[in-house]
Amino acid sequence: MTYLIYILAFAVLLGVLVTIHEFGHFIVARMCKVHVQRFSIGMGPVFYKKLDKHGTEFALSAIPLGGYVSMITNKLIELEPEISNQLNEEQLKNTFDSKPKWQRASIMFAGPLANFLLSIFIFTAIFLNTADPQIVPVVNSANQEITYSSDESFQINDQILSINNTSVKEAKDVNLELLTYAGYTGDLSFEVVRDGLEKSTNVLVKVSNFLPTSESQSNPTEYLGIDILYLMQPIIGKVIPGGSADNAGIKSNDRILKIGDANINFASDIQKQVSENPNNNNVEFKIERDGKIIYLPVDIGSQLREDKIVGMLGVSFGTSRGLYQSLLKGVYETYNLSVKTLQFIGKMISGNMGTENLSGPIGIAQMAGDTAQAGFLPFMYLMALLSISLAVLNLLPIPVLDGGQLTLLGIEAIRGKPLPEKAENIIYTGGAAIVVMLMVFAIFNDISRFL
Repeated sequence: MTYLIYILAFAVLLGVLVTIHEFGHFIVARMCKVHVQRFSIGMGPVFYKKLDKHGTEFALSAIPLGGYVSMITNKLIELEPEISNQLNEEQLKNTFDSKPKWQRASIMFAGPLANFLLSIFIFTAIFLNTADPQIVPVVNSANQEITYSSDESFQINDQILSINNTSVKEAKDVNLELLTYAGYTGDLSFEVVRDGLEKSTNVLVKVSNFLPTSESQSNPTEYLGIDILYLMQPIIGKVIPGGSADNAGIKSNDRILKIGDANINFASDIQKQVSENPNNNNVEFKIERDGKIIYLPVDIGSQLREDKIVGMLGVSFGTSRGLYQSLLKGVYETYNLSVKTLQFIGKMISGNMGTENLSGPIGIAQMAGDTAQAGFLPFMYLMALLSISLAVLNLLPIPVLDGGQLTLLGIEAIRGKPLPEKAENIIYTGGAAIVVMLMVFAIFNDISRFL
């Protein structure tokens, strides 16, 4: 049964990603009136096909590792003259290579663009249906061996706002940002908020050949010498009707600053103060609401939990997001992870980042099965991540990939004519060889993890 889950999850994951990618090429080709001979999901021998009214053959092929959109070209007609007998005059006139360069470029770019749009759609849906946890990275401890270039050093409870001017807002952001500095020598600037200071301050950490090994890259903060906790901000999400908070007038998006004499920095501080004060009336809450400070007396309720009476406030943490906020965050997430993917590819090429984590079909199948068993949202998140990876990889200037064809179109635009056919054949053969080698290497990585 477990193997079946992995197989089905892999088929769904790859099927959706490939279909969306190829549909991008297909729909723009149709808009440009280029005749599409075949739209195939999968490679190799065709086991199912169906013609539409435009003469396009929609096919399912035997090898489920990709897909393609086959468009009629003048070169194809020259090589296989009998194809012209199957086409009408309109189709013969609208070959791919007869179209203006901007249309051909649009068709090539449409595949990766479709994957970017899929990622934005998935992220938007996830953010719309989940609460914003309002998490901040907080320094729990710092190694005494850290070398600082500033008078300031890390202190416990420092809240990290940014690394080298790049904001870090979620649990994954700190490690992702640090990974982009693999092999770096110089200063890492951490902007932090600290108790007792009205303004943020900068902590400069001096590094040399940062994150030099795959082991160090698996846990960048540990290598740097800091331990980080990811804590929720003391911002009220939902207020339970009829509960203590509701009766006192506490509202969603209120930031709790103080309970009685206790300062509140994180949601966990609220939980601690409330749970330790069951049935305590007229406890003063200092609250920030819409930029103003207000004070509310709260009668803390109680409930029996594990044979112990604890205080209850009747709230949850993490704020809801509207469609517009979710869409903006979805766009940003797609952009940010695309940039990070490019940076990591650059690090692998330069040798500053290990290639051990490069996954092939076996690794993707394992991730698909694991996330499918974890739940629908983790599976969809993985689909969005891989959709970004597929888009970015396809835009690399490697012949046979979309980016390679866009590069050749650019060369054609500069030269005023295509490259000689012999040169193109050599370039495409080299590109195909690179892609095959990458695939073999990724599969070897997959197998090595199981040995």
